[in-house]
Amino acid sequence: MRVGILTGGGDCPGLNAVIRAVVRKGIFHHSDQFVGFIEGWRGVVENKTMPLTIDTVSGILQLGGTILRTSRTNPRKMEGGIDKCLANIKANQLDALITIGGDDTQGVANALVQKGIKVVGVPKTIDNDLSGTDACFGFDTAVSIATEAVDRLHSTAEAHNRVIVCEVMGRDAGWIAITSGIAGGADVIFVPEKPIDIDHAVKIVKERHDRGKSFSIIVVAEGAKLAGTDKQATQGAKVDAFGHARLSGIGQTVAELIEEKTGYETRSVNLGHTQRGGTPTAYDRMLATRYGSAAIDLVHEGQFGRLVVLRGTEITHIPLADAIAKTRTIGDDLIALADGLQPEL
Repeated sequence: MRVGILTGGGDCPGLNAVIRAVVRKGIFHHSDQFVGFIEGWRGVVENKTMPLTIDTVSGILQLGGTILRTSRTNPRKMEGGIDKCLANIKANQLDALITIGGDDTQGVANALVQKGIKVVGVPKTIDNDLSGTDACFGFDTAVSIATEAVDRLHSTAEAHNRVIVCEVMGRDAGWIAITSGIAGGADVIFVPEKPIDIDHAVKIVKERHDRGKSFSIIVVAEGAKLAGTDKQATQGAKVDAFGHARLSGIGQTVAELIEEKTGYETRSVNLGHTQRGGTPTAYDRMLATRYGSAAIDLVHEGQFGRLVVLRGTEITHIPLADAIAKTRTIGDDLIALADGLQPEL
C-alpha cells in the first residue's frame, strides 16, 4: 500500500518515534511505500512532500520535534482547502493517510473521512486532554521537565525566602500542572478545571511562614482562570487557525496578587516551550512506538476513521468522531489529592 503520514499542531517529544514505527513495520512486514506531508495540513493543501524510507527514519527514535515539521494550518478555514487536500491525496495515489495530532488535527481528519478518505489517527497532545485515551505520548516528558523545574525552584526559593509561581502548559486541562505539582511538592496548584482562589493560596503561604517555612512554590496551568472571570491570560489578541489564543501570563498575574496580599517577595517563571523540546522519555518512546505500530496495523485491517488509543495497558481504537467530541479534563480525585496534602484553613 501507499500511505501518507503527517504531524499536525504543536510539536512534542515522541512524534519521530511514531513515524519510525509506522515506516519500519509498514516496509518490513507489508512492503508499503510512504509519503510524508511536510508541516502538517499545510503540506497536504500545498502538496509539500518527502519520501519516508528506512534510511529516512534511521536514528530518529530519540529525537524531539518531528522530521516532517508541523503547523497549525486548518484547511477548513481556507478557501477550497478541503478540496485541495482531496486532490493532493489523490495525486499522490495514497491508499490511506495516518494523521498524528490532537483534536484540531483529528477534526480535519474526520472531515476527510466524511469525504471518503481512508484515515487512521494517532493521538498527540502534550496537554494529555484528548478524549478516549488514557495517555498521549509527550505528556510524560513534559511532566518530567516541569517536575525537575519545580525541584530546582524549591532550592532558589528557599535561599531567598521567596514565593515562586511556576506556569506550565495546559489550555483547558490541568494534567501537567496537577501531576508535576504533586510530584514536585508544590504548596498550591491551580488548574483550568477549578477557578483560582487567591485568598486561599494566601492563607496557605502565610500558614507556611507561621510554621517557619519562609518560601512557597505555586504551580499554575496556563489556562487557569481567576475566580469571577471567564477569561484566560493571553499574549496579544491574535488567534490561530483553529481559534486558539496564545496563552501566557497567568503566572505573573498570580505572583503579583500574592505579593500584594502577603508582602512576601514573589517571582514567576514560565516554562513555556521548554516542556515541548528535547529528548523523549523511555515511556514516551515506548508509547509512541506502540501507537505507530498499531496505526499501520489498522490500515491493513481496513479499520479507517479510527484513532488508536491506550486503555489501561492495552492499545485499542475508537471512532475519530468520539475522540474529538469533548476535552479530557482531570477528575475531582486528583484535585482532592492535591487539596488533601495541604492544611485545612
